[in-house]
Amino acid sequence: MKRFRFSSFMLVAGLLFIYAPMLILVIYSFNASKLVTVWGGWSIKWYVGLMDNTQLMGSVVRSLEIACYTAIAAVALGTLAAFVLTRITHFKGRTLFGGLVTAPLVMPEVITGLSLLLLFVAMAQMIGWPQERGIVTIWIAHTTFCAAYVAVVVSARLRELDLSIEEAAMDLGARPWKVFFLITIPMIAPSLAAGGMMSFALSLDDLVLASFVSGPGSTTLPMEVFSAVRLGVKPEINAVASLILLAVSLVTFLVWYFSRRAEEIRKRAIQQAIEEGAADSWKQPDVRRAQASEAA
Repeated sequence: MKRFRFSSFMLVAGLLFIYAPMLILVIYSFNASKLVTVWGGWSIKWYVGLMDNTQLMGSVVRSLEIACYTAIAAVALGTLAAFVLTRITHFKGRTLFGGLVTAPLVMPEVITGLSLLLLFVAMAQMIGWPQERGIVTIWIAHTTFCAAYVAVVVSARLRELDLSIEEAAMDLGARPWKVFFLITIPMIAPSLAAGGMMSFALSLDDLVLASFVSGPGSTTLPMEVFSAVRLGVKPEINAVASLILLAVSLVTFLVWYFSRRAEEIRKRAIQQAIEEGAADSWKQPDVRRAQASEAA
């Protein structure tokens, strides 16, 4: 009983520690006062004022755009890297390739950002591209960072797959690319979705890499919030953060709902198949006796 009470207390304390600051942020986003620490009554004027704050809303749209591009590119590159690491077991430089794929996981973001900055500067001097740092350079930096996470997630799923299904498809005449797109991809779809969501969240939250490889007119939301917080928290920041929390909560709920629905459908299909198999097993003796009587 004591253990149960202690575990319940720790659970409640942990949830409060995580979600209480978010709840306070949402409440103060409806504060009528310009001072964040002084409550001035309920108001939605800061949400209405977001429409006039073109700089802040522009950074939000820019961050969402970069995050979408990063999620798509990171899933594509990370899946290919994971497929090479798990299915091609013997080739020269495999250990080096695996280390290079997972290096961004342990590399400090400051070093990665500085390295990418020097790379873009050298490329601009040698080939004239990129002429200026902006959305494209941020996208490349985020893709380099997030592809490593996708590769780890997808490779873990690929190691659990039964290769006999793919081998059976190739024995029936399917080409390797067709097996990959029609059999392998559907089986690893949950890991691809998890890697895409993780890449989207990491790109949307990144500050260090974007600070190194961004240029004029390409300020992301974390950079905008960080520069504004140094001069004092503005109520518009609380409103934007509350809207992002709402969007993330809705997406999470939808993913949970559809995943649960798909799982229930799968369980019902399995149960129906088991019942039909049991019914067939009960009918088989009667059918055999009828066939024997007809033969007699």
